[in-house]
Amino acid sequence: MAGRFAPRSAPRAAVPRQATTPAPAALTRVWTPPGPLDLRLVLGPLRRGPADPTFRMSADGSVRRATRTPAGPGTLHVVAREGRIEAAAWGPGAAWLLDQLPTLLGAADEPHAFTPRHRLLAVTHHRRPGLRLLRTGLVMESLIPSVLEQKVTTDEAYRAWRLLVRKYGEPAPGPQEYGLYVMPDARTWSLIPSWEWHGAGVDSKRSATILRAVRVARRMEEAAAMELTEAMARLQVIPGIGPWTAAETLQRSNGAPDAVTVGDYHLPGIVGHALAGNRNADDEEMLALLAPYAGQRHRATRLIMLSGNTPPRHAPRMQPRNIASL
Repeated sequence: MAGRFAPRSAPRAAVPRQATTPAPAALTRVWTPPGPLDLRLVLGPLRRGPADPTFRMSADGSVRRATRTPAGPGTLHVVAREGRIEAAAWGPGAAWLLDQLPTLLGAADEPHAFTPRHRLLAVTHHRRPGLRLLRTGLVMESLIPSVLEQKVTTDEAYRAWRLLVRKYGEPAPGPQEYGLYVMPDARTWSLIPSWEWHGAGVDSKRSATILRAVRVARRMEEAAAMELTEAMARLQVIPGIGPWTAAETLQRSNGAPDAVTVGDYHLPGIVGHALAGNRNADDEEMLALLAPYAGQRHRATRLIMLSGNTPPRHAPRMQPRNIASL
């Protein structure tokens, strides 16, 4: 029955276990969403690159995710079948993950609150009925990789996240075949020596920002229950965290439909091209074009990105630049 948890045996691990080691137990839940739901679209923003050690997408459309919940580490496996979501979870955080499953998958999101005012948005909105804005309720797990994405290319940020999580995180609970890791806790992040940050390609500005944030991790996590304006202000109390980083974080932790990313290298040109045919738009023009969607500006940009109507890239790939104050 939807909402009920039931213990079951986990799938047998690919690597044989010792006879004295019992197979990990799982809690399960089945949830029926109120409408169409595309797991890849909804949970995709949580993946930090194809080799993210905390996240896996399978060919069958299922998603595996390892995270650090308020109750401890947990692993979540979700798959969509015949209009239902079937979930299994392992570890101390299993019950928390299953309790939060509908919220994670956008049950509180209101896609019908969005009114398209441009043909491209109307068509994409119609073609993507399964898009909902996720809400993890967890700030630090999105804040830290967002800080890592400051100043560098996406590939460099993904590499740093992968190396640091694999070295300082812990193997995720559940089937060993998943090969997932849970990101380090706040204390472990604070103890990473400077040469390890350097080895992962993280400069002193970004590492210092993360260290400042993890020292007040509990205060940062409180932003998950705040309204957008208050949450943005809370995160930006930390030097090195500005509107860009705060928006990227709250889009995931809070499911904030209006958390538009200002200061992005590519986004203004993408929005300008899609809505006005101007691939050279800056932040000011982007915000003007998005003004009719106040309250839903992040959803509008997601739809633009999903439309495929992006400007052709004739210029060289982005070079690292300093957006530490964004």
